[in-house]
Amino acid sequence: MTATGWDPVGKGAATRPAVGALGASARCPLRVGLISPPWFSVPPTGYGGIESVCAGLVNGLSALGHDVLLIGAGSDLTAATFAATYGCPPSDRIGESVPEVVHAAAAARLLAESAVDVVHDHSLAGPLSARGRFVPTVVTAHGPATGELGRYYRELGDTVSLVAISEAQRERAPNLPWVAAIHNGIDVTTYPFQPRKEDYLLFLGRMCAEKGVHHAIDAARAADRRIIVAGKCREPAERAYFAAQIEPRLGPGVTFIGEADAGAKRDLLAHARCLLFPICWEEPFGMVMIEAMACGTPVVALRRGSVSEVVVDGVTGYICDEPDDLAAAVSRVDRLAPADCRAAVEERFSTSVMARRYEAVYRSLVAAASPKTLGFSSLPRALSPRAKPTCTSPADGVGPRR
Repeated sequence: MTATGWDPVGKGAATRPAVGALGASARCPLRVGLISPPWFSVPPTGYGGIESVCAGLVNGLSALGHDVLLIGAGSDLTAATFAATYGCPPSDRIGESVPEVVHAAAAARLLAESAVDVVHDHSLAGPLSARGRFVPTVVTAHGPATGELGRYYRELGDTVSLVAISEAQRERAPNLPWVAAIHNGIDVTTYPFQPRKEDYLLFLGRMCAEKGVHHAIDAARAADRRIIVAGKCREPAERAYFAAQIEPRLGPGVTFIGEADAGAKRDLLAHARCLLFPICWEEPFGMVMIEAMACGTPVVALRRGSVSEVVVDGVTGYICDEPDDLAAAVSRVDRLAPADCRAAVEERFSTSVMARRYEAVYRSLVAAASPKTLGFSSLPRALSPRAKPTCTSPADGVGPRR
């Protein structure tokens, strides 16, 4: 939902309780300012894992009765009030710094003009504006939290409250200011459950060595099974990897179809005999695993990153220690029940489960940051439960839009 101004309950912001009072009662809805990355629409039409998570979280929070201001790029199809920083997402500029910082600056301005109780930032540069903000800022670390990125989160210090997307991610960076580990979730109802499978294996993901695409093809050949390879191959490094490692492996039994949109992805996942997920790095979370399982499709994966938190070995898939073990695991997937895969996602990885867990984090932080010790008269203008955001013309791509 888009709007020219944010009026959370349709009665004017002045009818809402003062900020800080909301955290004290679980009956009061929260006003959440949620920042998505700028690279794809929310939800994305094709590739865009973080944007998918943001869309699911927005809808989950809205279903719980909370008011969400979503700041992203392009257009959205969520239940939130939407403010665009770019009229057209700069997808072809991923990796450049300028779109990221422009997005962060515009988001900071929009939030300063809005009455929110908590900010939840899923972008990279956005958390830099948390210092000096008078409401809590939650940051979800969607990528590695080690190395230079780990230093970045440490430099942010107590200006943010950091959420991991798996225990594996949190354990690899124990000195960061974690407040929770919350698995990503999906709207299970949008994934078709298909108990009858076709005779092909599937790899779905980016074309890069870390994803282990070459291992997936080799395993399919060793198991004498047909494999469909679908994935993003736009960036120079992806194209170089494809030319060196994947193109020579194409041929009988191996079909590369490129990037799949949302509909094609669901169809491929639903009918595959299994999903191959032979990652070669400590990936914090793999959305495609729960997407496959939601369709009743088991996962055959290498034991890296969050795999052992997502896949129940022998129930929703098989976890292998070496690439050479993948082919044998593929031969056993028919023993697994598609209904068990679907049930695991409904129970552990739905948007409603994710939203409830984030809601608990928000309430805890809002209650701790309550201004009752300051007195409401000392609240900064931007946080007073007052006016709607000042609107910017849709033509410039920065501001709430119809």
